[in-house]
Amino acid sequence: MEPILEIRGLVKRFGSFVANDRLNLAIRQGEIHALLGENGAGKSTLMNMLSGMLEPDEGEILYKGKPVRFGSPREAGSAGIGMVHQHFMLIPALTVAENVLLGLKQDRSPFFRFKKACAEIRELSDRFGLDVRPEAKVSDLSVGQQQRVEIIKTLFRGAEFIILDEPTAVLTPSEVKDLFRVLRTLKEQGKTIIFISHKLQEIREICDRVTVLRLGRLIGTHSLDGITPADLARMMVGRDVAAPVRKAGVVSQTNRLKVTGLHTSESGVPVLKDISFRIREGEILGIAGVDGNGQRELSEVLFGLRSKDAGIIELDGETLQRQQPRSMKEKGVAYIPEDRHKEGLMLQMSVEENLIAKEYRKRRFSKGGIISRRRMRECAEEQIKSFAIKTSGASVPVGRLSGGNQQKVILARELMLNPKVIVAMQPTRGMDVGAAEYVHKRLLEASEQGCSILLISTELEEVMALSDRIAVLYKGELLGTMDRESADRDRIGQLMAGIRPNASFAI
Repeated sequence: MEPILEIRGLVKRFGSFVANDRLNLAIRQGEIHALLGENGAGKSTLMNMLSGMLEPDEGEILYKGKPVRFGSPREAGSAGIGMVHQHFMLIPALTVAENVLLGLKQDRSPFFRFKKACAEIRELSDRFGLDVRPEAKVSDLSVGQQQRVEIIKTLFRGAEFIILDEPTAVLTPSEVKDLFRVLRTLKEQGKTIIFISHKLQEIREICDRVTVLRLGRLIGTHSLDGITPADLARMMVGRDVAAPVRKAGVVSQTNRLKVTGLHTSESGVPVLKDISFRIREGEILGIAGVDGNGQRELSEVLFGLRSKDAGIIELDGETLQRQQPRSMKEKGVAYIPEDRHKEGLMLQMSVEENLIAKEYRKRRFSKGGIISRRRMRECAEEQIKSFAIKTSGASVPVGRLSGGNQQKVILARELMLNPKVIVAMQPTRGMDVGAAEYVHKRLLEASEQGCSILLISTELEEVMALSDRIAVLYKGELLGTMDRESADRDRIGQLMAGIRPNASFAI
């Protein structure tokens, strides 16, 4: 079978850095082809060249047997190549049809065009099982439905070759099943799909073949028959990757952190409603849920970044009256923020400066307000070695590090505090399997030494693998808490979708 798209000797450089190094790849028509690689492996650069956002420095792209060179996403779209980005490009206040029509040339009769578009959207929705109403307002749709709108947008523009970037990152398990049903229908109707994901089990379930990139180079393209997630991880990082193992017997019966009746609101709208839970010494409590259901607000209230309207927070039996980030740090609470760029790091400052950012006032690093550069450097070099942070030196601006290594800097800084409690908000978001493995290992080590951890993550596999108990947050409410032994993926998935169980769970 002739490939629908072929890449020959493709090279893309950014200054002296080679992001794609002479890549050769053939994608067959009607297949779902996975693209796998660590952060910085070159996946996004390659897809940006295919979708017209970047142009290659060397090599050629053949589409339907003819050389092509796209100068813009519009040109790629006209040829039949569409991309659905991880962060949806939709305007919530507009309807589905209005979003689909955005950016397209209009004829003399906008009303006629809108009416015709609605009919086309219904036809596409029926043909591919997308279940999308053109008149619906995007703000009223679930995350999974919004993703279908993005797929409709590409199909409406005539896409035959669709690139999906981390398509399951914010979906519930049931929405993932619905997406896979749609993808299989697209495949049956002759569409070709590139599926970019870090979720190895999903790649095995939905894809026909996988191409692995490492450090900008092609490692290989393989059929997925007989390949295990461990095989994929090994190809991706060049070594065996061990799944996290939670040791038994590390949790005491002493409550470390207790939250009762927590309420908070934003502009008068409740965002956390009667939240109650406890975390024992050495315990990891996982909070599962689809992004945007109050996770950020919960983490910010606990670390003193957001005020509460009502409720009691107790640490080691002491009721905390007024939480502020500095006082919470002094009481032994560490915080791993969701957004490492906006909230976790000072990107223009060095690795060593970021590592001591919470301790530079202490005698260990300063005297009379003057920081000891020697002590700061010694501490940084020790942490760089201990946490395997890949950097050419402690004085390098932290913004130059890869995302995984930036996260290691945050983790090292927080664990240097020897905390009693860690509030970990999306600690491995956007990280590849190798970097995530390291973060998991250090969190488990901290819990084994008695640290209590609130693990808030939209990655259900991460929550189920690391947690002693699991709670589900939905629209600002905790719907249930269960022990890891009784935790069932389908049961948790129902809670994530807001389907309440008949029985209640103890906190």
